[in-house]
Amino acid sequence: MTNFIPIFPLSIVVFPGETVNLHIFEPRYKQLIRECRDEKKPFGIPVVLDNKLQEMGTLVNIAEVVQEYENGEMDIRVKGSRVFRSLEVIRAVPDKLFSGAIVNYPHNADQGNDELMSAILKAMKEMHRLLNINKDFKKPVPELNSYDIAHHVGLSIEEEYEFLGLLVELQRQEYLKRHFRRILPVLMQIEQLKKKIKLNGHFKNLESLDLAIDYPDTPEE
Repeated sequence: MTNFIPIFPLSIVVFPGETVNLHIFEPRYKQLIRECRDEKKPFGIPVVLDNKLQEMGTLVNIAEVVQEYENGEMDIRVKGSRVFRSLEVIRAVPDKLFSGAIVNYPHNADQGNDELMSAILKAMKEMHRLLNINKDFKKPVPELNSYDIAHHVGLSIEEEYEFLGLLVELQRQEYLKRHFRRILPVLMQIEQLKKKIKLNGHFKNLESLDLAIDYPDTPEE
């Protein structure tokens, strides 16, 4: 399927199923949001990396206009729908301030491995414990998929974009598994270092040297 969508390029990665809060202040995007709200249609958030528009992005729907200000600015909440690939960017759309793109929607296989996902969730829980972080995912743990946790495992935006381009759930799970294999040993070393540092300056129960111990005889000269 190929179609035209209005686009709102941002330096963020939105995953399908994710809810994101946005503050809208530029005139072109105020126009875009009003049009999409009034016509109940989605728009695309293609990813911007190093000031360059990337081909992959996520189609989003306006879930809620939280607040409108007197100057026309808005706080909105959007929800990611599906991953798209830009085929052509239309920078000047007739009678519009915003740009658009002709996109298609690659097939996204959502069937993963339950056992592997369980191991990933366990690794994430350990990472959050080491970092003293608490996360509420607002859905039962057994229902979580790779998209649900990808923003909560310490990926860089470049890694998140690479992750967005993986269109098979099993591949995304393998990506997260490799990430945890790389990062958990580092966090554990830091945890051990923190414990060592905390010991300095504290009273310790240490055995003193017994000066009455026998020493080996030294040969006479």
